[in-house]
Amino acid sequence: MKNTQYWLVKSEPFKYSWDKFNEDGRTFWDGVRNYQARNNLKAMKEGDLVLFYHSNEGKHVVGVAKVVKEFYQDPTTPDPNWVVVDLAPVEPLKSPVTLEQIKAEESLKDISLVRQGRLSVMPLKATEFDKILEMGS
Repeated sequence: MKNTQYWLVKSEPFKYSWDKFNEDGRTFWDGVRNYQARNNLKAMKEGDLVLFYHSNEGKHVVGVAKVVKEFYQDPTTPDPNWVVVDLAPVEPLKSPVTLEQIKAEESLKDISLVRQGRLSVMPLKATEFDKILEMGS
């Protein structure tokens, strides 16, 4: 049996919101133009769980998604260096978990969201993922 990996992806709500994601039911995660974030997309496996974070406006985790298709060429660019994965919504958090709450939580002080604020796709440890879910329940 495969081990589930955990991730966090960021989207500015005016570009692609959690509500729009739920309306669509599935999307490819495009527009990643950072090599570290791209490598994280390439490491995602079908069934992995993903926290959906609204960046810039709101700055909070709003829901859980899952990887439904592993990486392939980003259809929005001819450059083969860039890839996407397909994500589908799983469930919203009962209450959004803010960046301030995450920064205030000692067990989350080392996550990339805090340490590498500009990274748009980042791995999480299972304990970090579970803690954020707990904070949002």
